Amino acid sequence: MKKPVGHIRHSVCALDCPDCCAIVVETDNGRATRLKGDPAHPVTQGFLCAKVTRYLEREYHPERLLHPLRRTGAKGEARFERISWDEALGEIAARLRSAAEKFGAESVLPYSYGGTLGFLQGGSMDRRFFHRLGASRLDRTICAAAGGAGLMEAYGRRLGTPPEDFVHARCIIAWGANILSTNVHLWPFIVEARRRGARLIVIDPVRTKTASLADWHLAPYPGSDLALALGMMHILYEEGLARKLDGDESLRARAAEFPPETVSRLTGIAAEDIRRLAREYATLRPAVIRLNYGVQRSERGGRAVRAISLLPALTGAWQERGGGFQLTTSGAFQINRAALERPDLGPPARTVNMTLLGRALTELDAPPVKALVVYNSNPAAIAPNQAAVRAGLHREDLFTVVIDHFLNDTAQRADIVLPATTFLEHSDLYFAYGHYYMQLARPAVPAPGECKPNTGIFRLLAQRMGFDDPCFRDSDDDLIRQALDTDSLYLAGITLERLERERFVRLNVPELPMADALPNLDGEPLEYVPPVESRLGVAHDGRYRLELVSSKGLAGLNSSFGMLRRVQEDSAVLEMHAQDAAARGIRDGMAVEVFNDRGSVRYTARVGGKVRPGVVWAASGRWPVAAGGANVNLLIADRLTDIGGGPAFYNCLVEVRPCGS
Repeated sequence: MKKPVGHIRHSVCALDCPDCCAIVVETDNGRATRLKGDPAHPVTQGFLCAKVTRYLEREYHPERLLHPLRRTGAKGEARFERISWDEALGEIAARLRSAAEKFGAESVLPYSYGGTLGFLQGGSMDRRFFHRLGASRLDRTICAAAGGAGLMEAYGRRLGTPPEDFVHARCIIAWGANILSTNVHLWPFIVEARRRGARLIVIDPVRTKTASLADWHLAPYPGSDLALALGMMHILYEEGLARKLDGDESLRARAAEFPPETVSRLTGIAAEDIRRLAREYATLRPAVIRLNYGVQRSERGGRAVRAISLLPALTGAWQERGGGFQLTTSGAFQINRAALERPDLGPPARTVNMTLLGRALTELDAPPVKALVVYNSNPAAIAPNQAAVRAGLHREDLFTVVIDHFLNDTAQRADIVLPATTFLEHSDLYFAYGHYYMQLARPAVPAPGECKPNTGIFRLLAQRMGFDDPCFRDSDDDLIRQALDTDSLYLAGITLERLERERFVRLNVPELPMADALPNLDGEPLEYVPPVESRLGVAHDGRYRLELVSSKGLAGLNSSFGMLRRVQEDSAVLEMHAQDAAARGIRDGMAVEVFNDRGSVRYTARVGGKVRPGVVWAASGRWPVAAGGANVNLLIADRLTDIGGGPAFYNCLVEVRPCGS
């Protein structure tokens, strides 16, 4: 007999993913028993990804943080004692106040990113708190800044083709987009488009699961995407496949410098394949490009995004339903950020680039960083230049607070750890960067132990600091109403009350969001120079002959699932081509050491056809504490992208040898 379903609740997935799924939560006696995709949501369509289907393993994991903790051992030893919220808040307030008085308020640095995509728990009361304190401000660049800068250079907006319209495409290019692993709710629309005759072309240095199912897979050298885009433009102009755009003389001249033979040398793709790619893109109409954020994690990444986004302007694809381009839809969620975050509460303050956290903690002066408050992130695992980050976190004179669900690598180096609620346990308002639906979630289950939402924690901290501004007494519903109080036409008619009734509401975005977009062709020249750490770059001196790509794995998502064994196992593998493995005496399943001047990390070699010769791949997000003390980011420099100040995660030269050799 089928087990009867308990109570039904509704929630929204807060994880850093474009799909931002609507979730149906089955509960029994206040405990969630099953998560399902909401069949009423036009993009979620009743199913969830493999990660979130099993999210309850994380929700009810035995190592979940339930109470405030104070460090009793050395930083990194994970020795803590349980304390009360009153003690924790009192100590934090006293230490932040002391740092501000002795060194200036800018000696306090907040550090957060995409641990939740909720507007409230991701950036509301916390921003008010740090603005009121006068703390250093964080430039949140570590994921999408370069790509966003590229889109703004090209169009002055961050919009794209709705996912539902991919069904109308005849040519779909997944460019650096492993859709089945990182954007799975786009896949049904692609399946339907292919049923109607569309071709799926994947451009990716790695033979991902998506690439293995494509009609055609092209594997360029890592970080060469700008050259490939310019090569496509060359063919479009040369063969009369491009429209005349006002002021495109400089773009046309730049493209003329990148004939297929030159681009073949720069990308590793055959000249005839470059010609074929451009022709198919221009003649199979409508044509749409799904670009994901991997492309912009290169030294040339920001301008690569800009160049790729110009392709639909050259062909007219923006004017066709099912055509165009999508990197993000987030620019349509034009909430009232000033009201939500209140930057007016404090004076202007210095800005610290989060990608350069290692330098900030070890080199920054006038004032040095004396207090660090981390939430919605795990920098000890996810930031580049990991050795410097770790050295900074081990400073005894650095007071560190971590707000999290688990005692992860950063929390193990904290002085005070505070337990936070998950997205199933608090209210929030959600945007998406892969569709156009605003969503509201209420708590589906009670918070365990003494866990509190970020909004509640920063209200309490403001009270302890003596901040008596009325805005610190705003409730979560007050925050939602303030965020929705905007003159943006995209949000007209969307209120808290309507979201309470409907749960998700489509923004007032036109059917063709970019049909009226006029590209800016007067920006900086789209000059391609191979990344410093690449097979054609200046750092390639023969010592480190392999290019390392460290994109997301199938089982994990950044570091959010690092406590799970299957994620630890999945991220312990290094993919190698058979040719590279044989040259180094490496066999499938062998323990290997991946190294460069910045350090070394151990993996298990998987020898096969997932990568081309000269490239190795490992999943990102592995917890160092579960990997012998370091993960792939130990090997990666904190070199910045061409625009946007983002990290060049995918430009990294390494060598590999059998362990013990």
